[in-house]
Amino acid sequence: MQNQYILWFDQITANDLPSVGGKNASLGEMLKYLKDKNINVPNGFALTAKSFWTFIEHNNLKDKLQFLINRYKEKKASLQITGKAIRKLILRGKFPKEIQKEIVDAYLKLSSQYNRPNVDVAIRSSATAEDLPSASFAGQLESFLNIKGKNNILKKCVHCYASLFTDRAIIYREEKGFDHMQIAVSVGIQKMVRSDMAGAGVIFTLDTESGFSNVIEISAAFGLGENVVQGTITPDEYITFKPLVEDETKIPILQKKMGRKEKKMIYSPKGTKNIRTTLKQRESFVLTDKEILILSRWAKLIEDHYKKPMDIEWAKDGPTNELFIVQARPETVQAQKERKTHFSSYKIPCPSQVIIEGLAIGEKAVSGKAQIIKSIKDINRFEEGSILVTKTTSPDWVPIMKKAKGIITDLGGRTSHAAIVSRELNVAAIVGTINATTKIKDGQEITLSCAEGSIGKVYDKILEIEKEEIDIEKLPKIKTNIMINIASSEGAFHWWHLPVKGIGLARLEFIINNIIKIHPMALVHFDKIKNAKTKNMISKLTKGYKDKSSYFVDTLAYSVAKIAASQYPNDVIVRMSDFKTNEYFNLIGGDEFEFKEENPMLGFRGASRYYNKKYVDGFKLECRAIKKAREIIGLDNIIIMIPFCRTLDEADKVLKILKDNDLSRGENNLKVYVMAEIPSNIILADKFATKFDGFSIGSNDLTQLTLGIDRDSEELSSIFDENNEAVKISIAKLIKDAHSKNAKVGICGQAPSDKLEFAKFLVQNGIDSISLNPDSVIKVINYLSKIEKK
Repeated sequence: MQNQYILWFDQITANDLPSVGGKNASLGEMLKYLKDKNINVPNGFALTAKSFWTFIEHNNLKDKLQFLINRYKEKKASLQITGKAIRKLILRGKFPKEIQKEIVDAYLKLSSQYNRPNVDVAIRSSATAEDLPSASFAGQLESFLNIKGKNNILKKCVHCYASLFTDRAIIYREEKGFDHMQIAVSVGIQKMVRSDMAGAGVIFTLDTESGFSNVIEISAAFGLGENVVQGTITPDEYITFKPLVEDETKIPILQKKMGRKEKKMIYSPKGTKNIRTTLKQRESFVLTDKEILILSRWAKLIEDHYKKPMDIEWAKDGPTNELFIVQARPETVQAQKERKTHFSSYKIPCPSQVIIEGLAIGEKAVSGKAQIIKSIKDINRFEEGSILVTKTTSPDWVPIMKKAKGIITDLGGRTSHAAIVSRELNVAAIVGTINATTKIKDGQEITLSCAEGSIGKVYDKILEIEKEEIDIEKLPKIKTNIMINIASSEGAFHWWHLPVKGIGLARLEFIINNIIKIHPMALVHFDKIKNAKTKNMISKLTKGYKDKSSYFVDTLAYSVAKIAASQYPNDVIVRMSDFKTNEYFNLIGGDEFEFKEENPMLGFRGASRYYNKKYVDGFKLECRAIKKAREIIGLDNIIIMIPFCRTLDEADKVLKILKDNDLSRGENNLKVYVMAEIPSNIILADKFATKFDGFSIGSNDLTQLTLGIDRDSEELSSIFDENNEAVKISIAKLIKDAHSKNAKVGICGQAPSDKLEFAKFLVQNGIDSISLNPDSVIKVINYLSKIEKK
């Protein structure tokens, strides 16, 4: 005899959503259509909406519920009194015998399927209505875990019905304009996965912050998944590269971030409870690489089936170590946002008194209260949403820079830490003001404008800011290849929607400085470190790694791969490390492996370090990281670039070191570029072109060394100019000589981002690509389209 009030999951499809709700419809859809893809979904059944309405009628509840709701709407009874009264009425109700029989028979059949007399199940509510098929009511209704026995099943089903009238559910429907008496509850009864003995979490099939669709994000914690869903713990976070997850020859993991996982939820005789995780659990990943990739493949298959980004819950069974998908629904946050085809321009129609000026970073304008933080010791005082005013910044300041509405510094130029990080974070900044920390008062209301050219202005008071949206899809098409410069892997996904063809400069320095933090030689020769405090700091950062060098390799590989993934399959040019000795000195352990130089800018930097015994072991770690990113993770769009290569002999030595570390130019489609930033690179361009696949012009260093000017000198800043004829003649010669040897030439220096005339000069001389700061892309494309037409 056919059931009237329940449907087994394998009888359900997405078309049944009005009668079984979104959760149950999705489970049925997966069981029916994805089972042959080897996706594990625990079996179960659903009480339909018909069961709910029959229960209401059988217990004569409809008029009573309507009366109580009307009193609440007429403000004759409070929310708390109304909700409590309705729930009490429902909880007194009994199932009609025919529904009770169908539930019990189905539960016994499910127990038989799993060879257990009283199988443990999860019981979940799902709101539904014939005329509201898309209303998920996520998080509004109750779920019950690890329920056993037919009497307990019947009791919890009634509790699910009652949860339709929790205070939060009533408010939700009021805010959404839903009729309380038009909503039914479907109840899903599903075999319980014993994740209390293993782990559970959530999967999104896109980057939840930026909407970047080529990644899969997985969060994981020990115990039941409720702590992850509710956000009550810091879970592990894994990111995989979606286009490669089905390639079993690769391990396309872009990030493995260990969460604190302070507690885990387990079962107790009274339901569920949280207990503290062990130290071993807090310092261990919940999932293995193999499990991360299994879940990623399943997530991609589910997304492909539904043809939309998905929000998925997974669980791991402790006794069997099997993974399961326990819920899947369309992702809503990014889906509801306008597609990122717009950029903004800003204008201040009525300026006030200018307090101070400096170099504008980005093109935004913001207003708010200034907060002066002069010392790193005081950063905990910073209030999110304020405008940070400080002397200068370093990697230690990044946490509050992320929270700042704007940034103003006394010191620094366009290539300073504050400038580069602000661009990455898309935060308006003005640097090099000299005395902002004394001219601006703490708590003063100000307007920061980077929308008026290269000079940034700080105005007194909060001013009106006009914002104009620019549609990327309406931008003109240009012949010149535009790329972008990226330093931080954290910022890479933010710019995925820009109309560019790759990354012309990915800097390793920021990754090493901000994420790794340790001098590579201190990891290779950890046993030789004399300072006990340094050894302790390194041990804390590298916990979980027996081989401390692997910490460097893994962290760098994941970060580089994440950057490369943002533009795959377009070229991503990764510049090997170009720290100066004073910068290496400041890394943890750096004081034991570096020496003092009078002029680090012209000293032991770039290529000269790679084959020198003082650093060659550190460079080998960089090589291992690039090899892992390209060949194991699978981002073979990565191109290596060698900085500050002074001589042809030095080029040969570096290429040999690369080859010795399984990075031979030409093998596995590997290309190796060289920075063109020293006059010798220009003079011998035709010879360098036979050793490398291409050049990338570093306009800052090339200008510095051509004109003999320290680029950080404030006294000489007025004559530091990339538009100088000597610099432009050098660049024109480089392009001509390189092209004669079929080598490509791009530029990754600051000049074309700041000076449109310089970009015009590059195009006129046939440059192959221009790599810009992300915030300059729209402006330069519009400008170059006019030049190309002429």
